[in-house]
Amino acid sequence: MKSGVGRLPPRMSSRLRKLPLVGLLMLALLALGACGESRSRVSKGTYAGESGASAPYLNVGPLIYQVQLSRELNPYSVEDSSYLQGLTPAQRRLLPGQEWFGVFIQVYNDTNRVQLAASAPSIIDTQDNQYTPVVPDATNEYAYRGGLVPGDSRVPVLGSTAANGPTQGALLLYKIGIVSLDNRPLELKIVDPINPSQRASAELDV
Repeated sequence: MKSGVGRLPPRMSSRLRKLPLVGLLMLALLALGACGESRSRVSKGTYAGESGASAPYLNVGPLIYQVQLSRELNPYSVEDSSYLQGLTPAQRRLLPGQEWFGVFIQVYNDTNRVQLAASAPSIIDTQDNQYTPVVPDATNEYAYRGGLVPGDSRVPVLGSTAANGPTQGALLLYKIGIVSLDNRPLELKIVDPINPSQRASAELDV
């Protein structure tokens, strides 16, 4: 038997050896495409579920925000009274027709640089009534304060009182008109402090 019998021509053999490489490249491209889709930016969503379950991760500038929980606060309950610590007498005073409302959020900085978080996300109802947060002093360990978020970090910081609390989020505290509870849905508006064109909104659970 001749040594060449049963062998493929050199060119065909070379092509066949290249096929697995082409296949691997195709798989890599598909994987990159899927990765890109999973990282697509989200600027609008609806809160759904306890502790942020099914809530969207909202992209605002370089940071990612997620609403964990939103609800009315009762200053006479043991849990809720701790959320109202650190208020001045003027801040603590409610006008007729107002009540306390809390939004608990997490903020993620997945970059390797310090980033500036939104300082005052607002709540807007369907009649365009707008509410800005009341910020307690430093004795309130649950309060969200915006400011600088270190790279590869989050708010609230892991291990902190807020992160270990029932909601696992930092508190945005509002004096909200009771009438706005009838003008639902309420939306939380978040604006990037560096680039105001970068913004997102989340429909809140009440």
